[in-house]
Amino acid sequence: MVNIGIVGVGFMGVTHFKAMPKVRGGKVAAIVTRDEKKRRGDWSDIQGNFGGSGGVQDLSRIETYETLDELLEDPKIDVVDICLPTSMHVDSALRALRAGKHVFLEKPIALSLRDADRLIAAAERASRQFMVAHVLRYFPEFALVKKLVDEGEHGPVLAAHFKRIIARPAWWDPKNLERTGGPAIDLHIHDADFVQYLFGMPKSVASQAYTGKGKTIEYIHTHYEYGDNRAISAEGGWLSQQGCPFEHGYDIYFDKATLKFNSSWGKPPQLLTDDGKVRTPRLSKRDGFVGELQEVVDSIKAGQPSSTLGGMSARNSLALCLKEIQSAKGKKRVVL
Repeated sequence: MVNIGIVGVGFMGVTHFKAMPKVRGGKVAAIVTRDEKKRRGDWSDIQGNFGGSGGVQDLSRIETYETLDELLEDPKIDVVDICLPTSMHVDSALRALRAGKHVFLEKPIALSLRDADRLIAAAERASRQFMVAHVLRYFPEFALVKKLVDEGEHGPVLAAHFKRIIARPAWWDPKNLERTGGPAIDLHIHDADFVQYLFGMPKSVASQAYTGKGKTIEYIHTHYEYGDNRAISAEGGWLSQQGCPFEHGYDIYFDKATLKFNSSWGKPPQLLTDDGKVRTPRLSKRDGFVGELQEVVDSIKAGQPSSTLGGMSARNSLALCLKEIQSAKGKKRVVL
């Protein structure tokens, strides 16, 4: 059994906790939170972009720690699952790796390439596995895209567009950009990561953006240039009014089919084929968070680095977002 310690009981910590009972061969053995109420299992105040509240949880069989140091001293813990604000990622992950623990870190890996490289190097020195939670790769609607691209049944992708839009969070403070990096990193990185997962790193990027309070990019639209005839783009931001729910989706134009999806539809992706038919492809029934956590557990048990959640891939996704920000601010194409 792979024992996991979750650090940080916010929206993502709760999401990981709720997913773990469906993960084979792993369990949550401990949580870390400074909040005494949360250590008692009262998570009813925790809300996120989707799903209900955290509810009230029975933690009687789980160790509850106030500090990360207490968790790191627990010999039973195999993997430290870090669900803290981005500004705390680097220090927490480095401490866990130095303590000899495997690390599963919420995205983004860091806010700078220098820090991302420090984490990758630390994992190599410690001979521990280091994985980053780019969960979109495991969402059934997006895993379908990867499957169709790899199988090639409908020919090559001629063009693709990805979209991720939310309302501006109530907690946003433009004076505290370091907490998340802003939507161009914290939000948009999901789609930037998925683009490089599907097609590899582009040769260059050309981005436009709206820059708002605190000189923060609040909306970004990027064309990823591969040096061929494909048109690949993505947009993301938080300019929607509060009445707009979280929305993500895509339009994928294969040579012989079109795949469309938008979470606001309330229905699965639609595949339009060149015979004039509209089909609803079969999706995996496994929750994306269960899928990524199963990958973590399986990788630890096998003693083999994950091919989909590895630190270097997460580092490349951060590099891509940083180049997009550079392009938007400089109003010019940026070569990678």
